[in-house]
Amino acid sequence: MPGIEGKVVAITGASSGIGAATARLLAEGGAKLVLGARREERLAALAGELRDTGCETAFTTVDVARREDPARLVALARERFGALDVLVGNAGTGPISPLDDLRVDDWDAMIDVNVKGLLHGIAAALPVFRAQGRGQFVHTLSTAAYKTVPTMAVYSASKAAARTLTEGLRQEAGPSIRVSMVSPGYVATDFIGSVPDAELRARMSESMDEIAIPPAAVARAIRFAIEQPADVDVNEIVVRPTAQA
Repeated sequence: MPGIEGKVVAITGASSGIGAATARLLAEGGAKLVLGARREERLAALAGELRDTGCETAFTTVDVARREDPARLVALARERFGALDVLVGNAGTGPISPLDDLRVDDWDAMIDVNVKGLLHGIAAALPVFRAQGRGQFVHTLSTAAYKTVPTMAVYSASKAAARTLTEGLRQEAGPSIRVSMVSPGYVATDFIGSVPDAELRARMSESMDEIAIPPAAVARAIRFAIEQPADVDVNEIVVRPTAQA
């Protein structure tokens, strides 16, 4: 099924930022959407917005760190639409800080969401894709998977692990399941809201104000990967501001 129209796409982290922009762009293309995120009010508002445009949309609260939540998202897609064509693993968290700060709970959260969250999505969707004989994973990663800087050691490690995991999944997926990763640089989202240090948060906010690209730029890359014919697997896309070093 090339293109977007009629495809059933589930998106985690769908309530804002890249996830919400992806939902809007895929809705324009005629996809049927199943949205998941932790913030139910935002999900409900987005689902209502999309339904007003004629998009068939369902949603459920999802915390990808909980194994049962991605499974419920996939089950909702099958219950509502009879299939699942694409799982966009977009949920992520980044409370970055120097290692000396010893913010172990934040380290755990980044591993739980950025790595284990993808694994939970794979566990939920891979058997469905095998049974259908088709399917696609699209994982939103980060340019931090390729390069780290001070304060980002754990975040970068989580994204590098996610990149390795995604590549391993691609190699094991076989000829009927596509696997794509999209790695954004600076994007104008609420990512920095989770950064605990006020001075670091201010510096990042200044950089984002200067060069960040809109979430829709990343959404277009995700759509590009999805809309290719079944025999074309777009494996890896890096999308960053032109001004980002």
